[in-house]
Amino acid sequence: MAENVLQVRGLRKNYGNLEALRGIDFDVAPGEVFALIGPNGAGKTTALRIVATILRPTEGEIVVDGIDAVREPGRVRELISYLPEEAGAYKNMKAIDYLKFVAQVFFERREDVERALATAREVTDLGDRLDDKLGSFSKGMTRKLLLARTVMTSPRLAILDEPTSGLDVINALELRERIKSLARGGMSVLLSSHNMLEIEFLSDRVALISGGVIHEAGTPAELKDRYEADNLEQVFARVAGDDALIAALGTAGGEGGGAGVAS
Repeated sequence: MAENVLQVRGLRKNYGNLEALRGIDFDVAPGEVFALIGPNGAGKTTALRIVATILRPTEGEIVVDGIDAVREPGRVRELISYLPEEAGAYKNMKAIDYLKFVAQVFFERREDVERALATAREVTDLGDRLDDKLGSFSKGMTRKLLLARTVMTSPRLAILDEPTSGLDVINALELRERIKSLARGGMSVLLSSHNMLEIEFLSDRVALISGGVIHEAGTPAELKDRYEADNLEQVFARVAGDDALIAALGTAGGEGGGAGVAS
């Protein structure tokens, strides 16, 4: 078994003349929460989509649990799960029926389906509301359900793009606690977020990305100490050498934020 669940080397992605990623390297260890942070257009979502085998890189190596994701994307998809920021669900379905549908896509044996559903019930903590249609769910309830759908298959690597996007404080806290719990159970997590409080709470290590380049990486505490900063926003601005990044991060620093192809 590979030492790291995920290894990324020399990752590049071009959209015509636009260099969305310019040769980034990073690893994610077993049971680690690793975050990519930066302003809109930094390359975060592009990197996550490539690791999720949705996009092909222009150049570079992505290895998941010892398997080359570029050469064998089908095998890698059996080991990962991906939650996009804009993910949705079928509003005319009951929540439990939606979860059963997803479980049956991944598993043939009844016992595997039931085990996945048990995990989903625990993650959502929605009780009898799972018998209701998704159209009646709040955004927070829907996001909990989508996180459950993402992790119910017990992936080696969960890829979460803005996992608490648009949620209120209570729902965001609940999802963060659940993600930390899953990591303590051995699941590796690769995530992106504009929310610096979220990043400091969730992440074991952080990579600061801007313009398709990773400028620095380390634990939140290490980075703040290294750059004599009070928070990660200040760290990022000092690493990138651009005071305007503080304003950029502040603009995007709510629970959401738009994204172009190079986000």
